[in-house]
Amino acid sequence: MKAINSTTTNRKPLPITILQFGEGNFLRGFADWMIDKINSDGLTAHGVAVVQPIEQGISDLLNQQDGLYHVTLQGIKNGQPVKENRLISCIQTALNPYKEYNAYENLILSPDLKLILSNTTEAGIRYDDQDDLYACPPKTFPAKVTALLYKRFKKFGGNANSGLSIICCELIEDNGSTLRSYVLAHAKRENLGVSFIQWVTNCCYFYDTLVDRIVPGFPSDSIHEIKEELGYDDNLVVKGEYFHLWAIAGDPQIKELLPFHRAGLNVVFTDNIHPIRTRKVRILNGSHTAMASLALQLNCLSVREAISHPLIRSYIRKMVFGEIIPVIPENQEQLCDYASQILERFYNPYINHYLKDIALNSLSKWETRNYPTVKDYYDKYKKIAPLSAFSLASLLVLYSGKSRISFQPNDAADAVHFIRSTFNPDTPGLWIKNILEKRSVWSNDFTAIPGFIEQVGTAAANILTHGPEQELYRIIE
Repeated sequence: MKAINSTTTNRKPLPITILQFGEGNFLRGFADWMIDKINSDGLTAHGVAVVQPIEQGISDLLNQQDGLYHVTLQGIKNGQPVKENRLISCIQTALNPYKEYNAYENLILSPDLKLILSNTTEAGIRYDDQDDLYACPPKTFPAKVTALLYKRFKKFGGNANSGLSIICCELIEDNGSTLRSYVLAHAKRENLGVSFIQWVTNCCYFYDTLVDRIVPGFPSDSIHEIKEELGYDDNLVVKGEYFHLWAIAGDPQIKELLPFHRAGLNVVFTDNIHPIRTRKVRILNGSHTAMASLALQLNCLSVREAISHPLIRSYIRKMVFGEIIPVIPENQEQLCDYASQILERFYNPYINHYLKDIALNSLSKWETRNYPTVKDYYDKYKKIAPLSAFSLASLLVLYSGKSRISFQPNDAADAVHFIRSTFNPDTPGLWIKNILEKRSVWSNDFTAIPGFIEQVGTAAANILTHGPEQELYRIIE
C-alpha cells in the first residue's frame, strides 16, 4: 500500500497564510476540510501551519505524512445515505513550538500570514496573570497570542496591514471576544504600550464562532477497510458526520478571506451568534456531556449505543425537552424541531462517537454546556433542574475512582486529585459540598443557587448506594 506524502499525491505547495493552534481531529475534520474545499474551488490558496498548543501532540506524525490525510464523512442527507472521502492538502507543516521555537517565530513574522485559527478546548482560553510573555513560548494560549501579536507589531512597525484575523473554535461563549479581552489584559499588565493596544484594537479582528459537526476522529474499528478503499497507508484519517455548520460573527471582511459561502458550505456570517450558539451548546453538547459520564457507567461505548439504551434515551429526551428547551428564550417549536434533528444525528449508523473522547475535560465542559441550564431553570422556576443536577452527580462519581467501572479522567490534574483524595463513602454529601465549593476547580459559584449543592450530593449518594441504573430508573419515572 502506498505511503501518503507529497510525492505520492503530487501536492502543490501553498503559501502559509493561516497559523492553526490545535492539531486534533475536530479542526482537521472541520475547518481544514472547509479550507481545502475553497482552495480546490480556486477561491483561495491558503496554506496552513499547524502548531501544537501544548508540548504533547501529533506534529511529528503530521510531518511524516507531509500534512496530508483523508477526511471520510458519512451520514444521511435528504433521507439518503451520503459518503465522501477527501484528501486534505492545505496543511503545509506542523510545529511543536516547545522544541522548534525559531521556526515558530519565523511563521509569526511572515508577511504572508493573515489568520490565526484555534481549538485549544474549553480549558484553553483562560487568563493567567503569572504567564511569562517572553517565554519561548508562553504557557497559555492567550499569552501565546499576545506574544506573537507583539512580535508582529514590532517587526512591521505597527503597520495596519500586518494585523491578523483570529478565529476561535473553542466552545465557550464569546470565544473570540474573550480571547481579545485576555490579550489586552496581558498587554496592559506587561506595559506593552498604548500604540500596541491601539493596533490590536483597530487592526486585528477577533471573531466569535459556533461550530457544529460530530467528529469522532480516527476510525480505529474500520481503519484497515478504509485504507484499502483510499489506497493509502494513512494513519491520520479523520471520520465525521456529513452535517456541518459554522457560524461566524465579526467584521465582514472575513468573507473575502474565507469565502466559504461561495463553495456551497453551510457557513453563516452573522452579527449575532448568541441564539445559534445557545441552542447548539446546550442541546447538542449538553446532551453529550450529560450522556457520557452516565452511559460509561452503564458500559456503553459510543453515543449511538448510549442513545439506544432505553433508560439513557428517556433521560436525555426528558432533560432536553423538559429542562433545556423551556429556559431558552427562543421559539419553542423551532427549538423542539432542532432538538429532534440532533437526537436523530446521535443514531448515525456510520459514526462511532466514543464516550471516552467526549469525556475529555468534562469539568469545564459541564460548566460551559450544562450549568447555564441549571441557572436559567432556577431563575425561571425557583427550583433545581433535577436531571441536569443528576448529570453533575454522575460525572463526579465517575471521577471519584469509586464508580462501578474503572475510569481514569483526562482532565485538570489538580481538580481530579482533589476529587479523588477527598472521597469519603460515609459522607458523600459532604464530599460533593467540598468539591462544588472549591473555587479553584470551578468558574461559577454554585452556592448562588439555593439547594443545588445539596441536590447534587443526594444524587451522588444514591448513585453510590443503589447504582447508576437503578437511580436513573427512579428519576425518570
